[in-house]
Amino acid sequence: MTASSFRTEHDSMGELQVPLKALWGAQTQRAVQNFPVSGLTMPREFLRALGLVKAAAASANAALGLLPAPIARAIESAAAEVAAGRHDAHFPIDVFQTGSGTSTNMNANEVIAHLASRASGQAVHPNDHVNMSQSSNDVIPTTIHVSAALAVRENLSPALAHLAGVIAAKEREVGAVVKTGRTHLMDAMPVTLGQELSGWRTQIENGRARLAACEPRLHALAQGGTAVGTGINAPPEFGARFCEALAKLTGLPFAPSPNYFESLSSQDAAVELSGQMKVVAVSLMKIANDLRWMNSGPLAGLGEIALPALQPGSSIMPGKVNPVIPEATAMVAAQVIGNDATITVAGQAGNFQLNVMLPVIAHNLLESARLLANVSKLLADSAIAGFTVNAARLAEALDRNPILVTALNPVIGYEKGAAIAKKAYAQGRPIMAVAAEMTDLPRERLAELLDPAELAKGGIKGGGGGG
Repeated sequence: MTASSFRTEHDSMGELQVPLKALWGAQTQRAVQNFPVSGLTMPREFLRALGLVKAAAASANAALGLLPAPIARAIESAAAEVAAGRHDAHFPIDVFQTGSGTSTNMNANEVIAHLASRASGQAVHPNDHVNMSQSSNDVIPTTIHVSAALAVRENLSPALAHLAGVIAAKEREVGAVVKTGRTHLMDAMPVTLGQELSGWRTQIENGRARLAACEPRLHALAQGGTAVGTGINAPPEFGARFCEALAKLTGLPFAPSPNYFESLSSQDAAVELSGQMKVVAVSLMKIANDLRWMNSGPLAGLGEIALPALQPGSSIMPGKVNPVIPEATAMVAAQVIGNDATITVAGQAGNFQLNVMLPVIAHNLLESARLLANVSKLLADSAIAGFTVNAARLAEALDRNPILVTALNPVIGYEKGAAIAKKAYAQGRPIMAVAAEMTDLPRERLAELLDPAELAKGGIKGGGGGG
């Protein structure tokens, strides 16, 4: 670049050169130069929420008579453009920056001031006007809550509802099919596919409920606490006015935190939400692995189902097809579990009146929500909705399952049952044939006692022994 490609900007530390076409100013430029760490910038969801926060702050300041109406309108308009993603290229600061997120807050202040000044023809100042009644120390915690609440309400929760619905539809489609149950990966008493899928569905429904339980804490905002929680340089009414304006912009019931000192110094609500997303990740990992096992083979594995064939599975073995969607799901789950570990460590970095790992919390929290939402829809539509059942394979395994003899225990006793099971397994014969030889029970009675469909009844509300 030539000298004409830059302009001179200044802040309290002096002058420096800023790219001519950049909407940011001196403080953003210093941060760009100070933190060439990862190339990762703040997520789109965070920038959207930050724009909404700045718009709501301008509205509150105008309502309180602190900000002239023309300047407030110009700030609100510019902040709306930021929220809509029109200027994301002008938010270049690395996630791994100052722990308070001050650099990103000033980035927003400078971009919005630049846009508002250009549109209104007035001198809009990034600190005196855009950042009025605010501090980075309440803006960034507030933005974390707002962005996370919107991500859960608009994307993650609907995606999980969709997944649960697809599983429920599959329950209805294949629910009556009886299969061999497995505990310890070993043959166990029979279950229906509907019962097996109902377990998956309930995991996902419980995950949604857990996320919803976090919302009251996410909706409590730090805005109004300013630098340390005392509200310095913000009118006492600012927090409430701000939340009213933000609620109108988002449709969510945001309210001032009941204790600003807690909201600035801790990120417990983010840690809570991350923990509940980790539970969802664990559920998805379990479902993905069940699908991989059920699909394994097709000849030498379980071969109970066939997942949709989406792409060639090998660069060397023709005809091989792999369970790619469950594999992608498992990798997302691993990433989310890792993100939770990072958020947990970052959450304890609340030193006295401020947490100093806010940007990395925001990055990981929003990545987890985005990944879980995307992969839940993928798992639903590209794996569960389209798998087919190998009924003949399931019936054959059931017929040869020696564990069915468990149903005879009340009639012939455990020891006799064990002897029948061992002989059936050793000779590779159906349990019915061996039981007929080793007991005096008529075949009709054996057929009644050993009917897999009857044995699989119940179980959703009840409990039982282990093994």
